[in-house]
Formats: sequence, structure tokens, C-alpha cells
Amino acid sequence: MKSKILGLFRSTQDIISGEILSTALGISRVSVWKHIQKLQECGYQIEATPRGYQLLSSPDTPFPWEFPQREGLIHYFPEVSSTMDIAKEMARKGASHFSVVIAGRQTSGRGRLRRTWYSDDGGLYFTLILRPNIPLQWCFRVNFAASLALCRTVRRLTGLNAAVKWPNDILVDGKKLSGMLSEMEAEAEMVSFVTVGIGINVNNDPTEYEPTACSLRQLLGKPVSRKEILARFLDELQTYFDEAEDNLEKTIAEWKEITCTLGRRVSVMTPLETSTGLALDIDSTGALILELPDGSHKKVLYGDCMIQE
Repeated sequence: MKSKILGLFRSTQDIISGEILSTALGISRVSVWKHIQKLQECGYQIEATPRGYQLLSSPDTPFPWEFPQREGLIHYFPEVSSTMDIAKEMARKGASHFSVVIAGRQTSGRGRLRRTWYSDDGGLYFTLILRPNIPLQWCFRVNFAASLALCRTVRRLTGLNAAVKWPNDILVDGKKLSGMLSEMEAEAEMVSFVTVGIGINVNNDPTEYEPTACSLRQLLGKPVSRKEILARFLDELQTYFDEAEDNLEKTIAEWKEITCTLGRRVSVMTPLETSTGLALDIDSTGALILELPDGSHKKVLYGDCMIQE
């Protein structure tokens, strides 16, 4: 109902009477008022006048009703410990493909290698539950598809020259805009579900904790809609899964076209070691191929990659 009410308000700049809202929605005027009160409590500035109601402004909060086509799949929480933990539990209980857990803030957000992901107000923090019908050995393609879709979303929405850094960070001018972490569970030889946790610096300032990071607001000099970023990203990624076999096959090749990793000297940290060398290629398994100082080649399946200046 909130989605329908907002749709009516956004279809015109005029004041809408309670009678018109009641008729259009098929509910009583008292019910209309109760829904409007709840929207006001959520941060929507709705003015009540003798002639009716008018929406003056909306909060940039990714409430479920802001995504009419996906409303039943969106789960928003003002604050949680970690969206990854909640999403994993939901997935185990049968949550649908493309369910999304979003948090205004995370108190225990995490990145790769158990690092802390700081989640201040203004950023976009969410975990996506995916159920691709693929064998285990193809699971890495989901990560590449997600980072590719997010990079394209940022480019198209902002015009910024965003690039992907292996394995799945998004950088702009060498500074980190977004990080991604995925976890997977399987049954037999097939993927049961993949949870993809994503943190995007949108209208927050991450430099206090990570001096080499950036946010969209800092880069563009103005606030950016978190709701629009999420909606466009989900649509972009959905395209891959609507045509899964064809798109996941070509994801690596497309990913290479917008990466800032290849041809650069990098250090890759894993739980066991750190390797430094020239990033030559990404192979068909998603592994990074390094040329080491002695001229030998090394295949790195997973790790935290840092580009050497």
C-alpha cells in the first residue's frame, strides 16, 4: 500500500485529496491517513492541507516499497551486526533467488580476510542471495558477474571511469569505492546458494578509516541516490541470470575489458602468504596469473590484491 500511495503522489505535483486517494486505493480515508502517518514516521515529508496531501520530499532510504517490482524480496533494517549473517540464515530457511538484505548501518560488517568493513551512515550495505543453477566449479563466475554489473552501474549512473580490481573491488582513480565478499553453500555437486555482500561508499566519508577509499558524493560533489544505485544494479545483474548460460560464459572476457589490475605490478595477500609480481591475466577459472620477479608464473585463486604504485 505504501508503494501505491507513493506512486500516486509521484505521478503529480498537485495536492491529492483524501477522497481521491481513498477511491484509487480502495481503502477508507481513515486507512489512508494511517498509511500516510507511517510514511511520515519513516522520513517522508508529506504535507496535510485542507485540500488534501502533497509529497514534498522522500528519504534516501532503500525501504522495500521503494522497489515495487521487488518489494517482496527486499528486507531493510536500520541497523544490524552483519547483512551477510542475516542473509545466510535466510537462505538456509529457503529465501528466494535475488532476495536482498539491506542495512542502514552495520556494527560488525566484514570484508575479505576477516577485515572490518566500516559501515557509516550514508553508505549502501547489502547482501544478495543468489541461487544459480550451476555446478560448484562455476561458482566464481557469480562474483565476476556481480562486480561487472556493479561497475557498469556506477559508470552509467555517474559517468565516472570506474574499474574492477581483482577479485571484485570497484575503484575510481585508484581509490576504493566498493568492496565485495561472497560465501557459498552446496548440495551434492551443485550450488545451493551464494550470498554476495556488497558495501558501496555513496554519501558517507570512508577516509577516516581507509585513507585510500572514496565515495560517490566526494567524487561528484553532490549526494547520490542509494535507491537508484541498488535498483539499477539489481536490474543489471538480473540480466545475467535471465540468460545465465550465455552471459556467465562470457563474463570473464567482459570483466577484463574494464579492469585496472592487468598489466600492473601487484601484491596479493592470502591467509598463508603474500606474492608480488606483474598481473598478466585472469584465466578461465577466475584465477589471477602473476609473473614473479624470477620470471616464473604463479596462479592465485583467492586473495586481497593491492596495486603497487
